[in-house]
Amino acid sequence: MAELNVLLQQARERVPSPSAPGEPASRQDLADLVNAWMLDEKNRVGTWTANYVGKLERGIVRWPNAAYRAALRAICGVDEDRDLGFARPQRGKPPATVTDVDRQQFIRTAMGVAVALPIAELAMPSQVISLPAVVQPSDIVELRSIAQTFTTWDHTYGGGLVREAVTAQLRFAVGLLKESRCSFKLHDPLYSAVGWLAHAAAFMAFDAYAHDDARRMFGLALACAEEAKDWHLRAKVLSSMARQAIWVGDADNGLTLVELALVRSDRLTPAERAMLRSAQARAFAKLGRVAETWQAVNDADREFNRIHATEEMPWMRYYDAAQHQGDTGHALFDLALDLGAVSRMVDGQVIPNPVNATYVGEASSRLAGAVAGHTAAYVRSRAISGIKLASLTMAAGDPEEAVQISARAVTDAGTVRSRRAQDDMRELARFARPYERRTPVAELRHRIREAIQA
Repeated sequence: MAELNVLLQQARERVPSPSAPGEPASRQDLADLVNAWMLDEKNRVGTWTANYVGKLERGIVRWPNAAYRAALRAICGVDEDRDLGFARPQRGKPPATVTDVDRQQFIRTAMGVAVALPIAELAMPSQVISLPAVVQPSDIVELRSIAQTFTTWDHTYGGGLVREAVTAQLRFAVGLLKESRCSFKLHDPLYSAVGWLAHAAAFMAFDAYAHDDARRMFGLALACAEEAKDWHLRAKVLSSMARQAIWVGDADNGLTLVELALVRSDRLTPAERAMLRSAQARAFAKLGRVAETWQAVNDADREFNRIHATEEMPWMRYYDAAQHQGDTGHALFDLALDLGAVSRMVDGQVIPNPVNATYVGEASSRLAGAVAGHTAAYVRSRAISGIKLASLTMAAGDPEEAVQISARAVTDAGTVRSRRAQDDMRELARFARPYERRTPVAELRHRIREAIQA
């Protein structure tokens, strides 16, 4: 029997949970942190799961590879592998590998395939995946777990990576609604779980600019929320629908969606109300309604200051100080841009001053707070806020500082598959164009082109 790795378990429990403030990191939290570290430090996609962390803690795996051990040391704040209960295996007969085996033959043999088949056919199931006849509580737990997993992936890697997988899961989940029997007691929880999965799929589609797909999936999520009488899911879905509408240039509809979500706001938590007020501010800013934008930002700040993390729904714990600073900073970013202001000379060229100095300081402060506060698990949000901060700094006439800010932001953006991040980089490149004769700015524009092409 394997010996339990108590040191690793204790080290994990000393790490604060990024998903549940005030609680120790779960096995899934630790796996997510390790995967994010691998992407940040090694530019590699990590593959750890909660199940693998469990194998480490149960002592089934005693010596993960060097990069992952380095990740664990950094996350857990220790200097030596032995502080995590790891010990190098004793030398002896090396374990059997397939390094020297023809891999195509190995795959065919392992799968019992006697003839060479196209690899795409090997991935197709030979039996139809059947739906359960009766929905069980465990099915609902699994749906919520799947939705959370995909949401975590979306935050870290962007919406373009696993859209097909989440869509397949959503089709299965809808099948439960249509074909499987469900008790009255489980009716509302089932619709809520399917709604959360639909929301995860919709936001990924939005991030990938599959806007029609996103609208349909958001519609499904909202219908599930209404059927389940789930006010929290309803608020989240309407907030995301509003963000999509604002992004595609329909701020008026975005404002309508936010105000619809704020109906009976007394049923929502402070974090949910802060999230909605921030979205409201972004809509007002796009519409040029300055006074209402400031009022919405102040309302969002007031609600944020009422948050008690232990009283929030698990899925709202992402809305921390960094998220709040970023959302409100984006609204003030739109107020800070003022293409009709006084012209100025740049490198011998006359260009319009694109900023309104009244709002630059507050917008920059909030965006900088978002960049500083976002962890590696929220690399897309960190990238987008960083690019916005660099764009505003560039537009305000400080290209050297903007280039410094851009260094990390463009690197972050290059690690996620997000059409929104790509468009923000293009915007930064446009603001940098008047300074392109300066070497650092020219290099930045080149890096942006490479990141977008990659």
